[in-house]
Amino acid sequence: MNDFLGQAFVFLFSAVICVPISKKLGMGSVLGYLIAGVLIGPYVFEFVGKDGTDIMHATEFGVVMMLFLVGLELDPKEFWKMKNKIINLGGMQVLGTILITTLVGVFALKMNFSLAVSIAFAITMSSTAIIMQTLNEKGLTKTNIGKSTFSVLLFQDIMVIPILAIIPLLVGDSLIQSIGDDSKSLLVGGPAFMKTLVIVGAITFIYIIGRYIITPYFKYVGQLQVREIYTASALLLVIGVSILMLKVGISPALGAFIAGVVLANNEYKHQLESDIEPFKSLLLGIFFIAVGSTINFKLIAEKPLMILGLTFGIMLIKSVVLWIIGIKHKFDFDQKWLFILLLSQIGEFAFVILSLTRNLGILNKEWYDLMLATTAITMVITPLLLVLNEKLILKYFGVKTKVKTIIQNDKINPNSADGEIIIAGFGDFGNTISRVLKSTGIKSIVLDNDSERVEKMRKQGFNVFYGDATNINLLKSAGAEHAKYFVAALDPPEINQKLVHIVRKNFPNLEIIVRAKNRSYAYNYLKEGLNEVYRENFFSSVYVGRQILLKYGFSYEEASKIGEIFIKSDRKSLRKIAKHAENSDQYFEASKQEFEKQMKMVAKEMNNRNHGENDS
Repeated sequence: MNDFLGQAFVFLFSAVICVPISKKLGMGSVLGYLIAGVLIGPYVFEFVGKDGTDIMHATEFGVVMMLFLVGLELDPKEFWKMKNKIINLGGMQVLGTILITTLVGVFALKMNFSLAVSIAFAITMSSTAIIMQTLNEKGLTKTNIGKSTFSVLLFQDIMVIPILAIIPLLVGDSLIQSIGDDSKSLLVGGPAFMKTLVIVGAITFIYIIGRYIITPYFKYVGQLQVREIYTASALLLVIGVSILMLKVGISPALGAFIAGVVLANNEYKHQLESDIEPFKSLLLGIFFIAVGSTINFKLIAEKPLMILGLTFGIMLIKSVVLWIIGIKHKFDFDQKWLFILLLSQIGEFAFVILSLTRNLGILNKEWYDLMLATTAITMVITPLLLVLNEKLILKYFGVKTKVKTIIQNDKINPNSADGEIIIAGFGDFGNTISRVLKSTGIKSIVLDNDSERVEKMRKQGFNVFYGDATNINLLKSAGAEHAKYFVAALDPPEINQKLVHIVRKNFPNLEIIVRAKNRSYAYNYLKEGLNEVYRENFFSSVYVGRQILLKYGFSYEEASKIGEIFIKSDRKSLRKIAKHAENSDQYFEASKQEFEKQMKMVAKEMNNRNHGENDS
């Protein structure tokens, strides 16, 4: 099936079938996409592709858009704040992996130096797509281990630029081989050092264009106020930069990343992100499907021991380096283990590096095919290892052990009055609730998966315990079976919904008080039968509105009363509107009616106040 619409249908159909099943089994969406790719690929059902090479077009497109978004989210100010952590963690990982891999390649596998170093460059990269998706799904992006992992990824992404500039120098004085289509490459037949100079020149050119032409252009587009032009302009930039990179013989993925970085400080960056965001997950899904479909099972069948040896050998080398980093930075056991599992695979940038080394003649076809298969397999293995870690390893050696140890050491009995209130999530929402309770002498047990935050808050006297609150064993250890109230306040909101389902299923007598990210999530909770649903910004917004009323001359009593009326009527109307949340026409009509009721109630209160003043 070679026509575009046919292949698009197969890709989407396989994703729609495999991803929900994978999520239902607790294996995450990434593994679902990869399995979908394996099934539709040229080595199983043969729905797409003949030998996997044509699938790489979809892969390249997914990587291009993903790396544009990664670059766009790279805030230079945040990078500067984290520079020590990024250079420290990322530098150790990249240099350590390259050094060990090169030594193994030269002395154990008898490779020449250029080949060993080129493969080491590819191996040192980890999958930004898989890791960021996993961190988001698990709600770990803001934790210490999430920030540490992101630091390593950031350093790897930045190192791609010098790596791609260094690789051409490895061919010595020989001429550059054909790069893709000879008629399209600017460097065919030129000396190797010219390749590096042209790459550096192209990157500099992109920066200058972005700084002095693109940014002013986006300001002009902003004045037009035509929203779709933002998206069109961003895509035009990505495609233009990608074409330029192809002309100099470099993957367009690198160009897209640089284009994203160029726009990272643009004042219209968030508008671009919001416009492109709907496509982000789907494009990543296409990328993962393409990776799964390119696994060469014929090669694996012919050389199973070689492939297995490379796969586990590479992951072992990276694991050793990451374990040493974990020891140096004093990560806990579960943190070290998660750090290793997240970063031990080979990433999507390896496809870029391997393609360049193949085109330069450093990598022969045999090693190129072997490394492509190995790269794809490590990416498939990672989600499986993460599931294994969550279901088995942490269950017996990580979270459960740590929680029991803390409880025993602190002599806290979860079955006592101290355990009547459990708060899951010690961010701003959970933190404030805990402080309010503590100020009145009411104690609570708090669960949080950021060990650094747990340690700090325990020193301040809070009963905070480290662990994944969606883990039933942890909830039991914290006394959920005997507690009265449970506050669900995890990030992201999808994880919080998962937590609520787990608590309702396993502890039906536990009254749940849930934080909703916004009205949309509040509707979902209310439709599921929960009564104590609180939007995280609602009360602070009402408070600010009340303060503005005071500035407009309202008395404190009037402003407070209006605030109380609004809170009471809004919470009541929220339950009514929730019934129509899925029907836009009914929803807007119900919202309009409820808001008119609120206005009448406030007006009535104001009239009563005015009459009272006149009578006196």
